[in-house]
Amino acid sequence: MKVASLLYQNNTFIKEINKDELQYENVQLLLGFGSGKLITDPKVYSDIQSKFPNATLCLCSTAGEIFDVEVFDHSISLLALNFSTSYIKTAVVNIESTSSSLEAGQKLIDQLPKENLKLIFVLSDGGLVNGSELVKGLNSKNTAGVLITGGMAGDGTDFNKTYVGLNNLPQSGNIVAIGFYGEKLTLAHGSLGGWESFGLEREVTKASGNELFEIDNKNALDLYKTYLGKYANELPGSALLFPLAIKLSDKQDAIVRTILSIDENKQSMTFAGDIPEGSKVRFMKANFDRLIDAASDAATNCIGMMLMEPKLALLISCVGRKIILSNRIEEEVEAVAEIFGSKTSLAGFYSYGEISPLKPFSNCELHNQTMTITCLDELD
Repeated sequence: MKVASLLYQNNTFIKEINKDELQYENVQLLLGFGSGKLITDPKVYSDIQSKFPNATLCLCSTAGEIFDVEVFDHSISLLALNFSTSYIKTAVVNIESTSSSLEAGQKLIDQLPKENLKLIFVLSDGGLVNGSELVKGLNSKNTAGVLITGGMAGDGTDFNKTYVGLNNLPQSGNIVAIGFYGEKLTLAHGSLGGWESFGLEREVTKASGNELFEIDNKNALDLYKTYLGKYANELPGSALLFPLAIKLSDKQDAIVRTILSIDENKQSMTFAGDIPEGSKVRFMKANFDRLIDAASDAATNCIGMMLMEPKLALLISCVGRKIILSNRIEEEVEAVAEIFGSKTSLAGFYSYGEISPLKPFSNCELHNQTMTITCLDELD
């Protein structure tokens, strides 16, 4: 397996890491994570296609690009892959052509051949698609327990339009699945947040989809504001500092949900993922050092699964972490790099939601506010 990384900015390829001396006409898969404005520009698309003429090209808009140990905006982080014996198959669905996000997930899995399938990497529109329902659809058809990871496309901090494309100019509403096949593939995953829970565990008593109305039969927005104290005056912006930990059942670990908006008229809170009635929730708060430590721990978990330094680590972190860590954001990428070492190529993006199992050999989940890592290598 050969890997090369490039960074496109200001109408040219400004950075390149190609230790394997990969010939670009031999690239089988090219992943590009970049600003929506750039990846939907026909000239930019042509520039990329010309440099990698034979590659399957998948592009995804972001809230920030990860290239090696650096974080960029208004660029495209490109990852080029060539396998010795492994191979890929792809599938694409547009949410407008399906009845629901759940059905879209099912259709994606149905399009991929199942024999020798080891990993399904999903890149989804981050605005029109309900990530929780998408994951349900993916899991419902994943009867063989294949590893599923990926993320929801971003749009900076504008939260307007997101784009994903497969061998075409990216469009809103697209969901792409890339199937990785081969007996020699070795894989690992890790996903951690590093948030601190505080306060009592409470029950969701009134909710609809991703909109929360009541906790313990009390107005959820009022309760949230009480917990926030002085930060309540800075809503909705301060909501990123105080996500919710949610347990869907007593048997499951908590997953994190980010608050996207509040509605004073409806007295409700809208989250980046469903909040089912009957689920248990706790409020959470940010601790900078713990966020960075969690990124490091996610990488450590990957090493524990692979028992080796991987050739490639795909990093999908959350836009909320980028906003909170601000000028310290590269510290979480550097923390990951320190664990993996110099052999591992790093690339990825800041997302509107991360997709990964919480634990090995379990279904994938939609996460918010995590550093989610997918490691890939090919044994000789």
